[in-house]
Amino acid sequence: MKKIFTLLLVAFLAITSKAEELVWHTDLMKATELAQKENKSIMLFFTGSDWCGWCKRLQKEVFFMDEFKTWANKNVILVELDFPRTKTLEASITAQNQQLQQMFEVRGYPTCWFVNSTVKEGKINLEKLGSTGYVAGGPEAWIGSANTILKK
Repeated sequence: MKKIFTLLLVAFLAITSKAEELVWHTDLMKATELAQKENKSIMLFFTGSDWCGWCKRLQKEVFFMDEFKTWANKNVILVELDFPRTKTLEASITAQNQQLQQMFEVRGYPTCWFVNSTVKEGKINLEKLGSTGYVAGGPEAWIGSANTILKK
């Protein structure tokens, strides 16, 4: 009986202590509406999901970690702006991503822009806060860099 109770307690703690999973949006308008509702900034993640080695490394070392998940769920709305080479995205998403790539003058991947957004007359207005990319040192170093940008 004691063993069963211990196993149940360990299982319960493992489930409840795990960070929430992340939601990566692909539609900027929906993300903007959510950001306004939750009073959060938006993090735009420019990536080449199926070819960019540094993007995959950033995800593995930072974005897939519980520390980042907890931080992101508390602080930002996540938007993935993908530029794949082997898979096809919806035409509207591809057009949106290309427009944002030009607007933010993204020349390399991964690039993460932090913005505040508003919607006026059906158009999205973005206030640039700053950008970062891959930061060595795991989630702590990357989150420190992101917090510096968000505090501006």
